[in-house]
Amino acid sequence: MPRSAFVSPRATMSRAGRGRRPRLVLLLLPVALAVALLSRWTEEAAFSGTRWPWRSARPQRVGCVAAAAQAPGKVVRVLVPIAKGSEEIETACITDVLVRAGAEVTVASVEPELQVKMSRGLNIVADKHIDECAGLDDWDVIAIPGGMPGAERLADCRPLVDLLKRQRKNGKLIAAVCASPAVVLADNGILEYDEKATCYPAAKFKKLLSGSCAGWWDSPVVMDRKVITSQGPGTSLQFALKIVEVMFGDAKARELAEQLLTHRA
Repeated sequence: MPRSAFVSPRATMSRAGRGRRPRLVLLLLPVALAVALLSRWTEEAAFSGTRWPWRSARPQRVGCVAAAAQAPGKVVRVLVPIAKGSEEIETACITDVLVRAGAEVTVASVEPELQVKMSRGLNIVADKHIDECAGLDDWDVIAIPGGMPGAERLADCRPLVDLLKRQRKNGKLIAAVCASPAVVLADNGILEYDEKATCYPAAKFKKLLSGSCAGWWDSPVVMDRKVITSQGPGTSLQFALKIVEVMFGDAKARELAEQLLTHRA
């Protein structure tokens, strides 16, 4: 038999394999693309704080709040409730940064007296009692400092809790830092079951969050839908700047961060 006429079984298999490979690649290509897209969607979901990227319309609606807040003649009204034992650094960061942004900030005491002794002994004089503010529904933001036992006293204040529930129902912004996301929001059923949040990283606070929402998120600032949460005194500037970003826009938040020589979360 001529040498050229002989075809070994191995060569035959090799040719057959070469014919099948393109088909195999074509079959696997859609699978690879699907895995890549799912990975990208998962990353976007984690970054945006939403459960799934295609549900990101909820966080985007906060941008509508920001646009409305910047309308000509519109003043952004912020309520900051405080109690005995509230954290003074967090209270100062919230009020200072938002006033710099141009908001009208009202500090409200849930105590009988306006002068409130904070967690480290600093005395702060509130603008009003909570009863004077609780009947109003035109607060653009309610921003709650943490600190213990201040957060517990805020959580036990029925006029404040009722106001927070109306704020949530009306689709307006709520922000809480340190112990307050767990003690004030989670313990009063204000967070939604699939909502991500953060708080001071103590086991008892994490447990409260896990029992009422999608659990504790390890990030300095977390925004999901119409709720901003943060971890403590050291993250309070970033927390306040996130509120500024939502209510006044990215440019204003960037401007203030540069002036304050800090970074944004």
